[in-house]
Amino acid sequence: MAVNMRGKDVISIHDLTREEVEQILDTTHILKMKHKLGELYHPLKGKTLGMIFQKSSTRTRVSFEVGMYQLGGHALFLSANDLQLNRGETIADTARNLSRYLDGIMIRTFSHQDVVDLADYGSVPVINGLTDLLHPCQVLSDLFSIREKKQNLEGLKLAYIGDGNNMAHSLMFGGAKTGMQVVICSPSGFEPDPEITRLSRLDATKTGAAIAIQSDPVEAVKDADIIYTDVWASMGQEEEHAQRLKSFSDYQVNAALMEKAGEDVLVMHCLPAHRGEEITDEVIDGPSSIVFDQAENRLHVQKAIMALIM
Repeated sequence: MAVNMRGKDVISIHDLTREEVEQILDTTHILKMKHKLGELYHPLKGKTLGMIFQKSSTRTRVSFEVGMYQLGGHALFLSANDLQLNRGETIADTARNLSRYLDGIMIRTFSHQDVVDLADYGSVPVINGLTDLLHPCQVLSDLFSIREKKQNLEGLKLAYIGDGNNMAHSLMFGGAKTGMQVVICSPSGFEPDPEITRLSRLDATKTGAAIAIQSDPVEAVKDADIIYTDVWASMGQEEEHAQRLKSFSDYQVNAALMEKAGEDVLVMHCLPAHRGEEITDEVIDGPSSIVFDQAENRLHVQKAIMALIM
């Protein structure tokens, strides 16, 4: 391998070099081909991944657990009720203990600082399976999915329509690292975190990428190669759902918005989708949608990450 990533944490795409991002994508291609050909590949035989879930999941749990099995290792599911965190044990002590038993840790949680602390105090690689701030594994899978369909990433325009949330943040970092033009289009008051915007634009100066923040969906999708959306109310924001429906009513990805985009535009969604809210059935099930290709590629990308760092 061109870049040695053994022992590296994957907490944010911002922390990865462009070469490391490309290495993950290239390794994903190899592992996906091996899987499709039925070739067994067990680089993690005898190794165990601990999976901490303080936020529930469909794709994250299944893809990591199956991926670890396919790599010859074992995945251990740890819910909030399985750990002493909810009884007052610190993240630092949890990290020190788990590092004595495990070869790697994946955590899906609310607080981004918890993931940072887990990595700081532990001695095994930590993978961010999602926090309220970032969702790097999803976006690495998205980059791979786009590259599969378009053959390249550099110079492509991705228009994200919706809340300036963890998905928007990681798309900004991912696009900045790979030379893309990323437009985040959100209503007033729902823009991305200013510090994430600053850091992604700093990354963009090194790759020729461009990061823009807009509020007009029609303008945002003009000449777009990819239209991306996500739920308007993320996990933990259920009480805001009714108000958010009003705030985002003009930000639905539907057939009318699709007509304003490029001819060969792809439609993406990280799932789960609230059909009829941020995206219509006609679009998510239509010929431009690669939503379920994205979902499958979570498996292959996360296998690549685990094989490279564990």
